[in-house]
Amino acid sequence: MNGVLLNMISLFISYMILGITLSLPAGTMTIEMSKQGLKNGFFHGWFVGIGGMTVDLIMILIIYFGFSEFLMLPTVETIMWLIGFLFLMYIGIESIKEAKQPLDVAGSNVGKKSLIKSYGRGIMMAVTPSNIVFWIGVFGTALTTAINNVSGYQFLLVASGILFGILIHDVILMGIISYTRKFVNHTFTKWTSMIAGFLLIGFNLYFAFLFIGEVKHML
Repeated sequence: MNGVLLNMISLFISYMILGITLSLPAGTMTIEMSKQGLKNGFFHGWFVGIGGMTVDLIMILIIYFGFSEFLMLPTVETIMWLIGFLFLMYIGIESIKEAKQPLDVAGSNVGKKSLIKSYGRGIMMAVTPSNIVFWIGVFGTALTTAINNVSGYQFLLVASGILFGILIHDVILMGIISYTRKFVNHTFTKWTSMIAGFLLIGFNLYFAFLFIGEVKHML
């Protein structure tokens, strides 16, 4: 009994570490979380992350039920690149427009609607093709291996470990950002928001390039 429990704990911790490790590289999600956390506080940035984790959970279910190959079909990939282009263009432009808004250090502007908006942004960031391809290529490999080698409840531990690792990364990141924002002024957050917007538009141009390439390949 103790051996089984230790194996379960070991399995959970190992995939939790995997979740933390693979969340560390900076990408569009980290950029948006940091920008929202720096400008509007801990919960805004965290809700972006929760939106992303919602998509992560959906991706786990897709992989578990064997639908991941569908997402790699050329037609589906082309549609995904177009969606990623539109989403990142919208968020990038909004980020630049929001740069003029005052810094909410006291958190007085934190409301239900704005948190829902942050959550929605997290979902939009997470459904970009780069994130989905990353999920299928990296997490998908780990989860597929787990499916083939462990039972149903053990797979639940694997999936929970990955999600908990991502959650730990997000909370620590937002804790650092939340502490840092106490020492910054409006000018700093203004330029941070603008730079984040231009970075997102840069990713967006990359998606546009890939979308055009996919269309040419199909023709």
